[in-house]
Amino acid sequence: MTRVRLKGINTVRKQLADGSRAVYRYHRATGLPLEGEPGSPEFIASYARAQETLKARHSGETFAALVRAYTTAPEFTDRLGAATQREYKRMLTKAEPQFGDLPIEALEDPRVRRDFLDWRQKVAKASGDREADNRLSAISAMLTWAVDGSRLPANHLKGFKRLYHADRSEIVWLPEHIAAFMAVAPIELQRALILALHTGQRQADILSLKWIAYDGQVIRLRQGKSRRNGKPGPLLTIPCTSALRVMLDGMDRASPLILTTKTGQPFLKRYFAETWEKAAKLAGLEKVELPSLEEPVKLHFHDLRGTAVTLLSEAGCTPQQIATITGHSLKTVHAILERYLARTRGLAEQAIHNFENSPRTKFANQLQTVDPAARAEKGKANG
Repeated sequence: MTRVRLKGINTVRKQLADGSRAVYRYHRATGLPLEGEPGSPEFIASYARAQETLKARHSGETFAALVRAYTTAPEFTDRLGAATQREYKRMLTKAEPQFGDLPIEALEDPRVRRDFLDWRQKVAKASGDREADNRLSAISAMLTWAVDGSRLPANHLKGFKRLYHADRSEIVWLPEHIAAFMAVAPIELQRALILALHTGQRQADILSLKWIAYDGQVIRLRQGKSRRNGKPGPLLTIPCTSALRVMLDGMDRASPLILTTKTGQPFLKRYFAETWEKAAKLAGLEKVELPSLEEPVKLHFHDLRGTAVTLLSEAGCTPQQIATITGHSLKTVHAILERYLARTRGLAEQAIHNFENSPRTKFANQLQTVDPAARAEKGKANG
């Protein structure tokens, strides 16, 4: 049998703690470890993979090159929101140390899915399930773009099962929670809470809301997440409650933005999160008990959105009416009501009130229990 001499191999010998010596071999040009003993099938296969990686580096056809192409493509720069672009770039950058040299050809192999899922497990242990899922979602979005552009035949990450599951359907801010927060929070955070509670909008849209959007009666805005294919979302017109108007009309307009820091500067996302977290902790909202839950939960800013939906429903608003405030499609509103509409006492009392006063349920309200023994005695007496 002819023995093939492979070039470009570094051999490293190390003495282990138990006194034995180990031999490690690496592909010189790429630095990749080579498995098995020289001449073995494992060794030849790992050498071939290293050579393919080297070839891909020289040709520029790698995972890292695909990231560069994706993040500079019009589908990315023109059709995704600024916040989404930042997050995708961050997460794809996190993936490059692991997959940067991966040849494009390897992404065509269905087995690459296993490699990505194994990497996600490591990320989950270090940074949590949600971060791990989000990184994989960013990669999957890039692969879908590559498939649409005929760069890849298939996205082998499509439809992966997520590790993180968050069901906050019964988590809402109750009046006592709002009062506790308002008692300790800085005025700028109190204003943010009132805006969120009275409009049902997301944090990002509230922080970017400008005075020009308020005319004294209504607030008009386009939601950042409703942007699609480079086009802005539909214009929402939200009538202001009297409480919201009182707050807005009493504020100074030193900045184009409605909400600013105490020094009049725009809120950065991280700074707002840190100051909100500090105020919520001071208000005792890190562990609150809700009637519908067995375990204490932590209240988040985003839960105010679900709370607003709940309050609108308690006030008797229809899904169509709620949609005009939140900006969702009617189909999505029904889904939100199923997820976010907590079983609060107010809803229960309203339901019973309607039940008692509806002509169609009159028969049910006339039902009375009857003691069988008493009924038998009454029958004898009448007999």
